[in-house]
Amino acid sequence: METIVSEVNENEDQLRNFVRLLVAANELARLTGPSDEETLWNSHVMDCASALPLLPYEGKIIDVGTGGGLPGLVWAVCRPGLHITLLDSITRKCALVEKIAIAMGLKNVIVVCKRSEEYAKEKREKFHVAAARAVCASGILAEYLAPFVRIKGKAIAFKGPKVTAEIEIVGNKWRTLGFSSPRLRPYTLGEMKRFFLIWDKVSQTPKGIPRRAGMAEKFP
Repeated sequence: METIVSEVNENEDQLRNFVRLLVAANELARLTGPSDEETLWNSHVMDCASALPLLPYEGKIIDVGTGGGLPGLVWAVCRPGLHITLLDSITRKCALVEKIAIAMGLKNVIVVCKRSEEYAKEKREKFHVAAARAVCASGILAEYLAPFVRIKGKAIAFKGPKVTAEIEIVGNKWRTLGFSSPRLRPYTLGEMKRFFLIWDKVSQTPKGIPRRAGMAEKFP
């Protein structure tokens, strides 16, 4: 926790600027839920910062389904040695997030507007970490993230209290993606109990993964 507070304090001016830019962008497209500055700071910026102890200080990271640049832009500010790809399939969101990154002067970020299934074919096993805050079942998220992660890398998903049930549904099928069985790391956000769901990449993801667009949701 001390590391998180220290890194946020060291970068607070730039992170507060990000929040202001996000508020303005939310008037043009719905990048997040509630968009007042206090909520964005407490519920989004601090949530993203909670994962900093799980990250390296250097390396390549992909934020899958970045939406408003969360968690990727928070991580890019706090860890300038990381090279972060912000991936989303919605053109308008990508354009706004790219403008935010430029306005913040971030040189360690690129924005890619493609479906994850498509982009994974181009960047197969190229990243040290793949992450997602998307509201999506754990088994589906794992299929989206696994193709991006290099062996000995890891994937991180931000999850709520239903995560244990989601893991039980998948059973022991994680190895079919090249992942280890997941481990949970609990943390608190305000009064809410949250979890990081973490997979280690232990073998190559089979060539048939990712399946074509939409298949992960239809047939998890």
